[in-house]
Amino acid sequence: MIRALIADDEAPARAKVRKLLASADDVEVAGEAADGAEAVAAIRLLAPDVVFLDVRMPRLDGFGVVAEIGVEAMPLVVFVTAYDEHALKAFEVHALDYLLKPFAASRFGRVLERVRRQLAGAAPADLARRLERALAAVEPAPRYLRRLTARLDEDREVILPVERIDLIRAHGNYVRLHTADGEYVRRATLSALAGRLDPEHFLRVNRSEIVRLDAVAELQPWFHGDYRVILKSGRTLTWSRRYRAKTKDDF
Repeated sequence: MIRALIADDEAPARAKVRKLLASADDVEVAGEAADGAEAVAAIRLLAPDVVFLDVRMPRLDGFGVVAEIGVEAMPLVVFVTAYDEHALKAFEVHALDYLLKPFAASRFGRVLERVRRQLAGAAPADLARRLERALAAVEPAPRYLRRLTARLDEDREVILPVERIDLIRAHGNYVRLHTADGEYVRRATLSALAGRLDPEHFLRVNRSEIVRLDAVAELQPWFHGDYRVILKSGRTLTWSRRYRAKTKDDF
């Protein structure tokens, strides 16, 4: 049985996909999401085989959902979109399925048949490469995180804009995100997260800490080529000589 997730901010669009899937004996709807944040949570919780993913959604668009989950961890994706010709060409070239709104039942049927074939034969790594290349073709510029999911406590998860984060600290297999109004936790390594943050705004100052540059109040020369980093919150960090050597003086 193929388990499908429907992610679209328009209720009629979700209902249409749900109705079309109901006619397929080998597909069940595992869940629905009304925006990108809900889609991320549902993918992680439900682990569907395929997600019918609207490109334009509030809070986090379809591409943002892929970036948040990571191409290696994404299920098979069918993009549901009213997007431009450039994006559709990228999907076609890299053999990714899409539904162009408004779509007919016959078109949906052909896409669903391709989903069956891909799930039966394609290696996950191959699907991940195709997805990565298509997204690079759609948006050639580097895609840095604008917001990310983080846990406030065991029962609550939030979408956190990166500009609210002052400091990120490694904590085993997790990172702690320090903001002016509290602390959040996210399962990730510091190195993996560093590569997804815009270097114009974030700086890794040592092995275990990343700082948002606008949160820095002062830099003070310290011993052996290190610097003290004084945040506006009053926290004091060390910018190690090793990490200073990797950074241009003007950032």
